[in-house]
Amino acid sequence: MGRNRKQVFLMPPSPSTTRVRLDRFDPAGGFQRGRSRPVEVAWYLCKVVFFLSAWPWPSRWKAAVLRGFGARIGRGVVIKPRVNIHLPWRLVVGDHAWIGEEVCILNFEPVTIGAHACVSQRAFLCTGNHDFRDVTMPYRNGPITIGDGAWVGAQVFVAPGVEVGVEAVVTAGSVVTRSLPPAMVCSGHPCLPVKPRW
Repeated sequence: MGRNRKQVFLMPPSPSTTRVRLDRFDPAGGFQRGRSRPVEVAWYLCKVVFFLSAWPWPSRWKAAVLRGFGARIGRGVVIKPRVNIHLPWRLVVGDHAWIGEEVCILNFEPVTIGAHACVSQRAFLCTGNHDFRDVTMPYRNGPITIGDGAWVGAQVFVAPGVEVGVEAVVTAGSVVTRSLPPAMVCSGHPCLPVKPRW
């Protein structure tokens, strides 16, 4: 009885004054996930065990699992632990490409990673977006292509609709919102070509 107890008062929800109406967002909105719900559930379970885990499962096992779900994976691909791939049936990875730890591939649209390309730790390849000019925020997605021999550095963000040119280098922490030319070192926010790679 002698203790002071804090009283918590919950405010009733107030009517919103925003024009944005997320209650009218259409999750389908022309977007097709590409597989049935049971296939997605099966993929999620495999993803938790083989991909999101810190356990260093062999890359060849991971490549086989991805192929089983419709991904096109080349020879000698290296896939490190804790890689988050949303829809494997929309993923193409060329021969001898590297995908680093904690890379996130949000591939609502196709993502292509070229042969001998490297996507480094915690890079985020994001094909999903919303049209903020519409009050219902419909999807505005776009594919991503990483060219052969390109290097996407650690913690780089790559936006929908972007193509990183063949043998281009994107330095760590850059934000790529537009396509980048081949064989150039590119850096910054927004990411721009800085100098030739070779």
